[in-house]
Amino acid sequence: MCGIYGQTGKAPFADTRALCSARDTMLHRGPDAAGEWLSSDRQVFLAHRRLSILDLSELANQPMSDASGQFVIVFNGEIYNYLDIRNELVELGYSFRSQSDTEVVLQSYRQWGRDCVSRFNGMFAFAIYDCSRQEIFLARDRAGEKPLYYSNHAGVFCFASELKAIMSRSDFTREIEPEALDCYLNFGYVPGELCILRHVSKLSPAHAMLYRRSDGLCRVWRYWSPPEAPLVSEQASAVDEQALLEEFEEILCDSVKRQLVADVPVGVLLSGGIDSSLVTAMAVRSSNRVKTFNVRFPGYGSHDETEHARLVAGHFATDHIELAAGDTTPELLPRLAAQYDEPINDSSMIPTFLVCQLVRQHCTVALGGDGGDELFGGYPGYSYFSHMDELMVHVPTTLRRIIGSISEKFLPVGLKGRNWFMSADIDFSSEVPKSLLLFEKSARERLLPGLHAGYAERLWRERTAFQTNLVERYTRTDFANYMAEDILVKVDRASMLNSIEMRAPFLDYRMIEFAYGKVPAFLKADARQKKIFLKKAARRLLPEKLDIQRKQGFSIPLQQWLRQPEWKNAIHDVLLASAGIFSRSEVKKLLRDSCSLINNAERLFALTLFELWRRHYGISLPNS
Repeated sequence: MCGIYGQTGKAPFADTRALCSARDTMLHRGPDAAGEWLSSDRQVFLAHRRLSILDLSELANQPMSDASGQFVIVFNGEIYNYLDIRNELVELGYSFRSQSDTEVVLQSYRQWGRDCVSRFNGMFAFAIYDCSRQEIFLARDRAGEKPLYYSNHAGVFCFASELKAIMSRSDFTREIEPEALDCYLNFGYVPGELCILRHVSKLSPAHAMLYRRSDGLCRVWRYWSPPEAPLVSEQASAVDEQALLEEFEEILCDSVKRQLVADVPVGVLLSGGIDSSLVTAMAVRSSNRVKTFNVRFPGYGSHDETEHARLVAGHFATDHIELAAGDTTPELLPRLAAQYDEPINDSSMIPTFLVCQLVRQHCTVALGGDGGDELFGGYPGYSYFSHMDELMVHVPTTLRRIIGSISEKFLPVGLKGRNWFMSADIDFSSEVPKSLLLFEKSARERLLPGLHAGYAERLWRERTAFQTNLVERYTRTDFANYMAEDILVKVDRASMLNSIEMRAPFLDYRMIEFAYGKVPAFLKADARQKKIFLKKAARRLLPEKLDIQRKQGFSIPLQQWLRQPEWKNAIHDVLLASAGIFSRSEVKKLLRDSCSLINNAERLFALTLFELWRRHYGISLPNS
């Protein structure tokens, strides 16, 4: 895993020290080596920070040029099928100087051009400069595991793995993009190509881009989409479950086998849940010495799954290591706010960071179970809203609209069940409820007077998957939004801050295509249960004594923390400071309305992280 940076403009670079400083804002992404490349006309600069995973020699350092010197690459990620592609290229007459997957990507571009990206099975974000055509080709993996920001403004084009590198430019104006802020306050993240800062965009997952220096043209296109849902009836007898389970097992086994390949120590994060346990089950088929890690958090009580992880590890005879995290204090928040340089509202970034910090002491690469919930219907909302859909069929549309309207106007923000009641008036045949809604339109307008709220709702409708089945629509929408913009961002930034590479076997594109193209929705979730298919797989592959029906999922006791003086004072100091941008009266109301039935902890966390981030980087509001 690495950090990449590139910049080009109309004038030659007289000095590259500032450009190297931009690269080095991402030192944590690549502590092992650093490199830079400057074109002969001194107008194109590429830079790289390396975390050595494959081929630890200097031959694999970047930026990397081909033998002719025409093509230069900076690459972040891993290509899990690189040996297959390498062998194919060797048969075509190509030779290689290193054993790295980076060189395979570079030679693939020479052979197949822009179409090469469709051949890669992995997580990646990379840029290749063609010195002859004076074009930069950029691409990002299908799920969005690896980040890529870019800016094309005022005659300067630049790109980076993290936003902080772009912000380091002395000529860059750090100003909020209002539409992105509207989305953050609604979703808790900034979706799609939007970025929290003006004049910056994200290259969306499964997209590629071409920048042409001659006229500054930027062309972006999608190179991959999830397959259409299977055309099957809602009857189990119409589906060969046995065949599906066998295919699932075959894909996951091969995915894990490929992702265990590294020239540094590799482990598996074993929480004791279904997803990570299945990864462990496949890992022991490919290696006779698998290291598994489980991290305990003191005071988590019912959230502690140590015994379940120990059961799975014992069953598969892994080299199991149990680690204990220390107490968590609010002093960690400014560090995380600085690292998540495009804010997300996910308090589980705290335990994720601590897990990565502990596991990094033992290995450089770790496999996890991310993606299983979105692909196979693992979130509680899939079942809840399926049940709600069944009920609402019998409720007149007018009454549903009244329920939704009254809930929004009269029920206090944070009241348990408020978001569910507000969802009563949605069209379950075409829409997706927002169970994780932070602030609705009216609340956002009160919280930040002057914000023209409403863009988030329009964008949500545009980004909702077009599927007739609710579960199919919901899981695909989460895959493209919540997973890509929250879950994977959280994991990437937390792991990279600790210089550890996280891999996700469930996000092998073959597994994604299998889940969405072959497994019918009724085998994912219904009104009574969730994760149906994976539980069937678990009964085949995991220990019989493992309780796969238990309530799973990891969260921190944030509401309890915010009642403690240390945390409460820290939140107060940030949100009620004179420099704060949010309405003090609305913030005080959120702080005051806290009891067993009202929980605004996540909302307060979202506002606090945003303010810490804004102040750390000196971000201004438009026209401020």
